[in-house]
Amino acid sequence: MHLFYTPDIKTATYQLDEEESKHCIKVLRLKNGDQVNLTDGKGGFYLAEIIDGHPKRTVLNIKQKTPEYAKRNHYLHIALAPTKNIDRFEWFLEKATEIGIDEITPIICDRSERKEIKLDRSNKIIASAIKQSLKAYIPKLNNYLTFKTFISQASADLKFIAHCEENKKSAIGDVFKPQQKYLILIGPEGDFSPSEIELTLQNGFVAITLGESRLRTETAALEACFEINYLNRR
Repeated sequence: MHLFYTPDIKTATYQLDEEESKHCIKVLRLKNGDQVNLTDGKGGFYLAEIIDGHPKRTVLNIKQKTPEYAKRNHYLHIALAPTKNIDRFEWFLEKATEIGIDEITPIICDRSERKEIKLDRSNKIIASAIKQSLKAYIPKLNNYLTFKTFISQASADLKFIAHCEENKKSAIGDVFKPQQKYLILIGPEGDFSPSEIELTLQNGFVAITLGESRLRTETAALEACFEINYLNRR
C-alpha cells in the first residue's frame, strides 16, 4: 500500500499537492477507485480512495482513520554533531526515522567541523523516510544549538553521553529503564572535548559505551537508536 505524508489533513476529502499528485498518477499509475494510505505525522493513519485522479490535483476520499497508529512505548531524542560530510548526517536522518526516533537536535561542539545544516532538505529526507517505513509519527528536527546552550536546557528521564575517552562508562543495557524519555548525546568526528564531557556529568548525564569498536558519528547515533528501540521491545 502506498503512503502519502499529508500534515494538513482535516476534512473527509483531501487534495494532494502537485508534486504528490504527479507521483501518485504519473509514477505509481494509480487511478480512480484505488486505495492509498495517508499520515498526518502526528499519529493519524488514514485509508483513502482516489476519487479524482488528476496529475496536478488528485482528490481523495477519507474512508477510515486510525489514531495513534503503531505508537511506541517510549520517546527517543538524539542530539548529535552534524558530520563534515553532510551525506552521512542525512543517512542517519533517514535510517533513524525508519528504525524509530522522536526528536533530533544537531549540536555544535568544540571539535565540530560543520556548523550548520539545511533544515528544509533534512525535513524532506525525514518525510520520505516515514513514507518508506509506513510510520504515522514524523520525528521533530530542531534547529542546531551550541553544545553549552543545549546542555543548559536538556530534559529527559534518562540522559546519556556516548564518548571515546577512557573514563568510566556503562553499557546502555546496564543503566537502561524501559518506557522512558531518553536523551543521548553523540559527538563529532573528533569526539567531545574533556570539558564538554565533564559539563554533561555535572548536569546529570550518564556516560555510556556503544561497544568495543570505534564508530563514526552517524553509525554511533544509529547504534544508540537501535539499542533503545530493541531494549524497549524485549
